[in-house]
Amino acid sequence: MSESPRSMTAIVKMAIGSDSISVISWPRPVPKAGQVILEVHGAGVCGTDLHIAVDAYPNIPPVVMGHEVAGKVVEIGNGVDANWLGLRVACETHHQVCKCDFCRGGRRNLCKNKTSMGSFVDGGFATHVAVDEELLHLIPDSITDHESALTEPLACVCHVLLDPPLINVADTVLVIGPGPIGLLAAQVARAMGGIVTICGLEKDQMRLGVAQDIGFNTTHSPEPEGFDVVIECSGSEGGISTGLKSARRGGRYIAVGIVGHDVNFSADAILYKELLISSGFASTPQSWNRALRLLENSQVSLSPLISRVEPLKNWPSVYKDLGNADVLKIVFDPRI
Repeated sequence: MSESPRSMTAIVKMAIGSDSISVISWPRPVPKAGQVILEVHGAGVCGTDLHIAVDAYPNIPPVVMGHEVAGKVVEIGNGVDANWLGLRVACETHHQVCKCDFCRGGRRNLCKNKTSMGSFVDGGFATHVAVDEELLHLIPDSITDHESALTEPLACVCHVLLDPPLINVADTVLVIGPGPIGLLAAQVARAMGGIVTICGLEKDQMRLGVAQDIGFNTTHSPEPEGFDVVIECSGSEGGISTGLKSARRGGRYIAVGIVGHDVNFSADAILYKELLISSGFASTPQSWNRALRLLENSQVSLSPLISRVEPLKNWPSVYKDLGNADVLKIVFDPRI
């Protein structure tokens, strides 16, 4: 697809409905005051992107999709530090920071006026994307361009598990769902001193194999009331039910996976076991700093989670394959 100097190739959701996504020529962004333009080197495809595709997650089309974004700063707007030019960065997803109590308190992920890239404003499934300077994070040299796209989901996991810290040294931890988020959560839990087991279905053999390769015990049938902490990452009704059964009395249940629809489960287990329920949405600047420190200290490995790298034009097969248990994370590289 040919591009003019002010156009680019992008995956765009043009309207409500799952049949309105296509790769088209789209206006290349121009940096506003306080913004930079990233040349996108890696954009991870997330389960949320699949929810957006079928309108199970809020979105306002037309919009360029994609929020797990990393790349190189190639343009800057007025007021931006010129030292950013040429640097490799990843970025937070928030594109509106106001003066509400949440934004002023560093919790802009909970702002009622929050607009995120890839769903409300143009995201990173494109050759270029505009990002506010304050949302940029420098990527360690040891992390590749494609691995860098997984910094955003890692920051989300750090927000859920580390702010505040929910796992004590020697806690037994069950992670339900061996997808990319589950494998990230397991690694963060291990870094906190947890003794981690990852649970998956029979169809998850490949993913559970990756979990074993990076040092985790795995199971299809976790012991009832066998774990101090349960981290539910599958976003499924069955996973929620298994998690509530597997948590010990007085234990902790942490909701991470997005379900996308209403589910039925027995809430009485929460009461009878006196479970502490917690969750987290998106990320904060603090969780990004934690994620980057984990990467710098080699406490989290990203490369085993990347199944393959694809050009933007292959989005139909990418979206289809992400429903396959033999695939983990797929990263778009708009340069190929």
